[in-house]
Amino acid sequence: MNFITPIMNLADATQAATGAASQGGAAGCLGSGGFGMLAIYVLIFAALYFFMIRPNSKKKKAEEELKKNINIGDDITTIGGITGKVVAVKDEDEEIVLETGSDRVKLRFKKWCVYSNNTAIAAQEEEKKRLAEEKAKAKAEKKAKKNQ
Repeated sequence: MNFITPIMNLADATQAATGAASQGGAAGCLGSGGFGMLAIYVLIFAALYFFMIRPNSKKKKAEEELKKNINIGDDITTIGGITGKVVAVKDEDEEIVLETGSDRVKLRFKKWCVYSNNTAIAAQEEEKKRLAEEKAKAKAEKKAKKNQ
């Protein structure tokens, strides 16, 4: 019964506020209380957009880009956990053919089941490592010039 009491108090407060607003007429509705409620709704919608909708659309774009850039020879992982090398890409059917294991079994999958492109991930990591090395080298050269 204790959990009902705050709800009843909230209901009474809401009823009292709406009663006061109705007695005040249109000016009561458009006063600072109405603007405050509108501001709260705008803030809630903005938070939903930035924390839920926008990241989801970015993720969908990245997934579409991943599926468009599958090439023969790429090492990929499916959503089922099967890894293999792409031996054929059929764009008209949205299919790929994977070759898995040492016995060279070939499996056909739809492009939507691709989870990650391991070849692209490895290339990105190598690029990051190369950029970090170049940055460290430039910093060392700058430090050496400064000491001379």
